[in-house]
Amino acid sequence: QVQLVESGGGLVQAGGSLRLSCAASGRTFSRVSMGWFRQAPGKEREFVAAINWSFGSTYYADSVKGRFTISRDNAKNTMYLQMNSLKPEDTAVYYCAASTLRLSALHYDYVDWGQGTQVTVSS
Repeated sequence: QVQLVESGGGLVQAGGSLRLSCAASGRTFSRVSMGWFRQAPGKEREFVAAINWSFGSTYYADSVKGRFTISRDNAKNTMYLQMNSLKPEDTAVYYCAASTLRLSALHYDYVDWGQGTQVTVSS
């Protein structure tokens, strides 16, 4: 199993920035990629970004492309999501997840999930 713990969420004004972190532990050798998802009240879970752990290849949802940057620190087993130019529409609970696939935007391709961290962007 892989344990994932998110941190860094909070309240920020529109146009501001936040950086989310996801610390991974356990049998991480079995995971190939990691990603971020978000879910707002009344909406379905939405893909945000994913990264291949070995090569650093990335993939972004159109809604965040150019504003968010996903990265990882292999030595620390930690993934990050730098969020700039935040909009009220970005308000959601953000989850990190791990997958056995190289890159995927599909939530059912992820087998490990964190508990989530709240991001609230005020207008």
